[in-house]
Amino acid sequence: MHASCLCGSVTWDIRTPVEWMSDCHCSFCRKTHGTAFATYVLAKVDALEVSGREHIVRFDSSPEFFRNFCGHCGSVVPGAPFDGTIALPAGNFDEDPGVRSEAHIFVESNPAWYTITDSVPCFDGYPPGFPVPNTPDRPREAVAAPIHGSCLCNAVAFEATGKPLVCRHCHCSRCRKARSAAHASNLVVPIEGFRFSRGQDRLSTYKVPEAQFFSQVFCRDCGSPMPRVDTARGFVVIAMGALDADPGVRPMNHIFVGSKAPWFEITDTLPQYTEQQTD
Repeated sequence: MHASCLCGSVTWDIRTPVEWMSDCHCSFCRKTHGTAFATYVLAKVDALEVSGREHIVRFDSSPEFFRNFCGHCGSVVPGAPFDGTIALPAGNFDEDPGVRSEAHIFVESNPAWYTITDSVPCFDGYPPGFPVPNTPDRPREAVAAPIHGSCLCNAVAFEATGKPLVCRHCHCSRCRKARSAAHASNLVVPIEGFRFSRGQDRLSTYKVPEAQFFSQVFCRDCGSPMPRVDTARGFVVIAMGALDADPGVRPMNHIFVGSKAPWFEITDTLPQYTEQQTD
């Protein structure tokens, strides 16, 4: 199987079938991916071939663990190996990996704005017997105003005082590659009332060349997706995984489900649109 970051600078191939798929809801994964949860599969380290290593940036997210991202586009790429295996983000695969999620992990940290609706088993940390110790996580957030958030390394922070315009999940292939996840969860707010409270100089932007608007903004130190300010259209797109508190609003629909990842099943009752919302 083949996978790549959004810009294609980093690619990786797996020569053997992947194993255990899980959805991680910890705050570290939410910040890293900008989503409600990150989906990973396990593969043998010696079966992985990575190209473009010179473009990979490493961020030590804890004393025992590091995370890698593409320095050009911010996509999550293969990171720290453990016990002869390595966890790979499912959102970057070009093919169906042939496995489905077997567990929701670290659900104690699941954000208030996302509800788990499937029947996959849930665990407060790693499942019993998993060969990695649980990492202490941040407490679940409470509702707070104004809306505010930050990157994983805390170098960048932002806040928005305007009334949210849209809140939704996007399943397009660009969002999956950019967030290295099943889908993006975005909160759109007016440009008036939005500001970066610190670290704006730490931001990098990658624009998909053939796209009219699609860009990924991320912290160049830790790779976390950060708000994209669209001055032409007068709004700001916030990756909801970056939020530090409950915004008080909930996703209202799913868009571009015609491009949905084959390994992810939508089980909630929100409206679904094959492409962009039209009503």
